[in-house]
Amino acid sequence: MSAWIERTAAEQAAALASGEVTSVELVQAHLDQIAATNGDLNAFLHVDASGALEQAAASDARRAAGEPLHELDGVPIAIKDVLATEGLPTTAGSKILEGWIPPYDGTVTARIKAAGLPILGKTNMDEFAMGSSNENSAYGAVRNPWNLDRIPGGSGGGSAAAVAAFQAPLAIGSDTGGSIRQPGAMTGTVGVKPTYGSVSRYGVIALANSLDQLGPCTRTVLDAALLQELIGGHDPMDSTSVPNPVEGLVAAAREGAAGDLSGLRVGVVKELQGDAWSADVVERFDESVSVLKDLGADVVEVSLPSFVHAMAAYYLILPAECSSNLAKFDAMRYGLRVTPEGSPSAEDVMRVSRDAGFGDEVKRRIIIGTYALSSGYYDAYYGQAQKIRTLIIDDFKRAFESVDVLVSPTAPSTAWPIGEKADDPLAMYLQDLATIPANLAGVPGISIPSGVSSADGLPTGIQFLAPVLEDARLYRVGAALEAALLDKWGGPIGPSSYTSKEA
Repeated sequence: MSAWIERTAAEQAAALASGEVTSVELVQAHLDQIAATNGDLNAFLHVDASGALEQAAASDARRAAGEPLHELDGVPIAIKDVLATEGLPTTAGSKILEGWIPPYDGTVTARIKAAGLPILGKTNMDEFAMGSSNENSAYGAVRNPWNLDRIPGGSGGGSAAAVAAFQAPLAIGSDTGGSIRQPGAMTGTVGVKPTYGSVSRYGVIALANSLDQLGPCTRTVLDAALLQELIGGHDPMDSTSVPNPVEGLVAAAREGAAGDLSGLRVGVVKELQGDAWSADVVERFDESVSVLKDLGADVVEVSLPSFVHAMAAYYLILPAECSSNLAKFDAMRYGLRVTPEGSPSAEDVMRVSRDAGFGDEVKRRIIIGTYALSSGYYDAYYGQAQKIRTLIIDDFKRAFESVDVLVSPTAPSTAWPIGEKADDPLAMYLQDLATIPANLAGVPGISIPSGVSSADGLPTGIQFLAPVLEDARLYRVGAALEAALLDKWGGPIGPSSYTSKEA
């Protein structure tokens, strides 16, 4: 395996700038790693080798002329298959979109191309981003690089697994209820959910419009900051895009790496503790909180009482929006069409196509959402859930009057065996206990590795949450803790089965 693929994105960018390596060499090294490992992992659904190498050659030409487009120009990236990419298949992990090739780029895709990052391909995901394990993809489950019998988290397990297995230094994910952060915890990577509206959703195949948010998947906090600054900022094509510029994230990450958190007030969320959390996750979390204190942070416990209702509210709001969004997949305009025998009506074609094209979890959520929005039940279910959402937003506002950031474990457990929770949707939903409140309130969150479980040797994650548009706080505290834990571990942790695998 080429040593280059183990370098961070920032290190690869520096090597490109110094002429130590070319973009073509970097891209080829990652393509070789994908070829060697993707058969085991199933992290990529589509690999665009020729396109990535062509983009890399163009980047090298710009470097040679002294005209790079961006600091990351030439550093390869992977994109979750939920984002439109012109000329590349975009399926959202569903059979109903099998073979669809968008005629346009989403805004984030366009910004990545404009900065000169070669796109390696599209990563696997739970169908329409519905799931916490990446077992719901119509194209097969993704496996965790740390242990191939374990899930990588979901719905963005493909992006997280690709970054963890050194198939890509950077990846784009989407986070509707934790789908960047929870896979980050399960794979030992960094996952960020930016402030809602600070990264454009134009070109995203929507699951729930008021919850969905694109963000970075990386191996370091600095890499995540570089990527979020690149893809963030106002977009007139997105009606929910905030006008504020995205800046100061890289500076905050570099400041935090110095390891001084003096004056930072950190609130440990009382409601995100207890019997639902496995002992090994809590052990690593408590150790990380102690490190924060050693770095000068003032740590206190805070209560956000409405958080106990977040799960129930989320699983009414999300299915309701999902039911509305997925109505457009009707076999009439694009995507899968199944025509039954005889003289079928349009309704017959629609019914059979949707039955064949949607998986069980998608059907489950469509049914729940349609019911919650139906006459006579709207006020009792959906309306009440939105009231809970307001209470959660108010809880965040009150908490941030006394602390700068909130902290909790990212997920209740480490990665579980594939198939273990497949027949228990509620057990699967509970894995998003800690991540859902941020999506309901629109606040930013980051998950960084907090260590390795002493019970099963799998990674654990710690999550920080900040007020709306205060993403820089996450990068400061995340980088500080990351640096301190790296010193404690004696270097970065990683899935040894893949760090030693030859391409």
